[in-house]
Amino acid sequence: MVHVAVSVAWLGLSVGLLALGVTAWTTGDPSLTEASYRAMKVFADWLLAPVALVTLVSGLVLSLGTPWGLARHRWVWIKFWLTLATAAATVFALRPEIARAAAAGVPDFSLVAAPTVSTTAYLFMTAISVLKPWGPTRRGRRLRVSASSAKAVDGRSLRRTA
Repeated sequence: MVHVAVSVAWLGLSVGLLALGVTAWTTGDPSLTEASYRAMKVFADWLLAPVALVTLVSGLVLSLGTPWGLARHRWVWIKFWLTLATAAATVFALRPEIARAAAAGVPDFSLVAAPTVSTTAYLFMTAISVLKPWGPTRRGRRLRVSASSAKAVDGRSLRRTA
């Protein structure tokens, strides 16, 4: 539940940043541009890093503590790497860029592009979480075969003795 909640929060935050970025980029009013970037800075300073971190940690806990595993299914593995990449980009690239734009107060297209890319990535991760495409990884297939072999051996030995 925690992972779903913070993941949805991260998506919503990204859409909000996109709306503010588009507003700042398209308006002809310098005061609205400045206000949009200051609002983005509030989100970046207080929400972006914690939401990204909790999403990453809760996803790791889920993957390591459930049968889905971290490297057993391609969709989980892809989500992990995308989450890691978007979390790093959020903390090390987007937050400083928002701070710079808030200080300058001039339209910056990168603050439309970055939330567009992140929103697309989060929607993609949501889709693969629901659809679970691509099957197991090589490691997942190996674990599945060894688990089914163990059950077959145990099942035969039970039938013989019963």
